[in-house]
Amino acid sequence: MNDFLNNISRYPRFFISSLIGLILVILTPFRNLFKIKKFRILVPIFIITFIAFIWIVIKNMVGL
Repeated sequence: MNDFLNNISRYPRFFISSLIGLILVILTPFRNLFKIKKFRILVPIFIITFIAFIWIVIKNMVGL
């Protein structure tokens, strides 16, 4: 039983480390784009536009 509880207590650490690894893998291409000068302006504009689009879609879905 002690072994079982020990294994169960490891799952939150595994979940957090897996989530951090996934976020790092997803963000790595964006970090590489910042190394190219012409994309330093385009990437933030794209991110802001994407967030604004999602905001408008969710706002209209909720009916505000």
